[in-house]
Amino acid sequence: MHNRVRFVVLALMLAALSWAGAGAQDVKSIEQRITTKVLPNGLTIVICERPEAPVFSFSTFIDAGDVNDPSGQSGLAHMFEHLAFKGTSEIGTTDYEAEKTALAKVEAANSANEAEYLKSVGRDPKKLAELQKAVKDAEDEARKFVIPNQFTDVAERNGATGVNASTALDETKYFWSMPENRLELWAWLESGRLADTVPREFYKERAVVVEERRMRTDSNPIGRLVEQFLATAYVAHNYGRSGVGWPSEVGQITATEAMDFHKKYYVGANIVVAVVGDVKAAEAMPMLERYFSKVPAGPKPEEMTTVEPRQFAEKSVIIREQTQPFYLEGYHRPGYRDPDDAVYDAISDILSNGRVSRLYRSLVRDQQIAAVVEGFSPFPGDKYPGLFAFFGVPLPGHTPAEIRDAIHKEIDKLKTSDVSDEELAMYKTRTRADLLRSLADNQGLANDLTQYQTRYGDWRELFKQLERVDKVNKADIRRVAGKVFLAGNRTSATIETEAPAGAAQKDGGAQ
Repeated sequence: MHNRVRFVVLALMLAALSWAGAGAQDVKSIEQRITTKVLPNGLTIVICERPEAPVFSFSTFIDAGDVNDPSGQSGLAHMFEHLAFKGTSEIGTTDYEAEKTALAKVEAANSANEAEYLKSVGRDPKKLAELQKAVKDAEDEARKFVIPNQFTDVAERNGATGVNASTALDETKYFWSMPENRLELWAWLESGRLADTVPREFYKERAVVVEERRMRTDSNPIGRLVEQFLATAYVAHNYGRSGVGWPSEVGQITATEAMDFHKKYYVGANIVVAVVGDVKAAEAMPMLERYFSKVPAGPKPEEMTTVEPRQFAEKSVIIREQTQPFYLEGYHRPGYRDPDDAVYDAISDILSNGRVSRLYRSLVRDQQIAAVVEGFSPFPGDKYPGLFAFFGVPLPGHTPAEIRDAIHKEIDKLKTSDVSDEELAMYKTRTRADLLRSLADNQGLANDLTQYQTRYGDWRELFKQLERVDKVNKADIRRVAGKVFLAGNRTSATIETEAPAGAAQKDGGAQ
């Protein structure tokens, strides 16, 4: 097991070095290695042949994330990501037919329990306790058929590394790397969990997600600040909702609701799968088509039609508590298809990319008022119009207000004077270098292929972005900065450090 893992890691490193040393990769050289096919069920498969090492990486991209959670069911997309590792009717169970019956009893017991719990009038505490016990008993019975972690164990026993997934606002991704002679095993595993999901141990995993929320948000001052910041910046669009889920909702989502989400969003037309590595498309594509054709067909879910209205009044959030001070602000900007998308990237790079960036030199190096400061875009997602955000952490003895004023001075410079030729050239060079680095890694390229194939309908847009980058000029930066960085378009959020109550009284008594 350990020797196989070391082999895979070494092979991936050799493949990356091979491609990184090959020099600049253009769309034509990559195109010769890539085969794309849309299956009859609508699912798209992209294969990139890289025989330099006997391994492959994959990325499965579901065009659905937290932003697609139905009203009243925030946290559902993330919850479903957890289910995807629980196995299928063929893996993770000792007797699926018996387990299926037991799971139906769990759902029936939970429905009865929730109906009583949600009564606003006439809730019976004794009956509720009995119903809660019935749920626990049903779960215990269903758990008898579970083989814990079998899905992940099978993958890792066969050399899989980096077995993971992520749920973002706009998408859900599943990915790992594996020896090339396990391609068909992977296809069976991956197509199975897409087409044959079982809501196994759902309520146990729901408790895990609730705990994740507690750790990431409720017990984290910055997490709470960001949640309040987004809820204030957005009044209509789902980007203003909690990504991990509001407490009253994530704690009540059901297995039935999760399977309804799966039925709507886990359809072929909403999924792109990319395989990058030692794979011959002519041999692999028929086999992959056989497995992934099992994914249900269905229309691509309708796009969100809600458009965030123009913000015309400055808004702010202030949290006062005994913790590290923090400053955050954001300005509404258009989505990724906007003609100025590359201009926003240029602004972010010039202001924040490394120790030569304007914000670092001004606030960290010269003024020494911030430990960290950065501007970035888009936030919190990239599929729909988001925010151009800035944050800063004051050094001891300095305040969020100082960070705010210093950031605004740097923003004003963008509006009133051109960036230098050197800054613009460095942005374009770094962007090209970042693309080359992503191409040198099987997993990075697989992720990029699925994202660009989904967002643009053609993975080649990954390279066309460089054309847009090359066209960015100084006037564009001044124009966009003057259009977007306006007080009426700004939402700010601040953590102001509050002294302990005892310390305040002591200080007051000493005066």
